[in-house]
Amino acid sequence: MDGDGGVIRAMDGFIDAALSFPAVLFTPLLIIVVAFWAVVVAGGADPDADGSGDLLGFAGLGGVPVSVPLSLLVVFAWFGSLAGAEFLPGWIALIAALAVAWLITRLAVVLIGRFRPPAPESRADFVGRTCVIRTGRVSRTFGQAEVRAEDGSSAIVQVRQAGDDDLHAGTVAVLYDFDPEGEFFWVVPADIATKDH
Repeated sequence: MDGDGGVIRAMDGFIDAALSFPAVLFTPLLIIVVAFWAVVVAGGADPDADGSGDLLGFAGLGGVPVSVPLSLLVVFAWFGSLAGAEFLPGWIALIAALAVAWLITRLAVVLIGRFRPPAPESRADFVGRTCVIRTGRVSRTFGQAEVRAEDGSSAIVQVRQAGDDDLHAGTVAVLYDFDPEGEFFWVVPADIATKDH
């Protein structure tokens, strides 16, 4: 029974710390971040929809989708403020947590940028290539697919479909047109593209 009581006391202490200053400032944001990435994993949101991250370039956090550095900042700031409150006064813990969160996020963005495949010289070069759908669905407004370049590297691209074909994760499709304004490719299932030719 003491073991169960110890676990309950530990959980109570953790919840109290998460709802105390300064961690309480980041707790709602952390919940939003976790919910957002859960929706992304389920295929219901596009993490690249917010652009390339140039909005955060002034802070040294550009070059990746904005959702990535913002999510990392929130996570690291929350953990930093939670841990810092144990050793430092509230406001000092908050400032220290923000500074450490920015430094770690900056390093993470640099590493992600180095390992991220380079963008092709022209996305239109992908037109006519087959791709594999990577999201749970593809519609007129949402979808992603993986396509291979001539050098063997792969890239994740935004795709859309005009019809009602069942394009889901794992489906092979053909990129048949590129929309430069929306920066996405129109796709059809590969078997349909083959029948048309």
